[in-house]
Amino acid sequence: MNINLTLAPLVSLIAGILILVMPRLLNYIVAIYLILIGLIGLFGTGRFLH
Repeated sequence: MNINLTLAPLVSLIAGILILVMPRLLNYIVAIYLILIGLIGLFGTGRFLH
């Protein structure tokens, strides 16, 4: 059984859980998420997964 997870949905899931647990972190979580998505878009997911 092969389970392929891409990084973006995993990051957004973790961010959503953290926002529910600690709403004060919303600004930081959104900023980090946007930076990560930008880096993934620029460099591709290959460098982050291997």
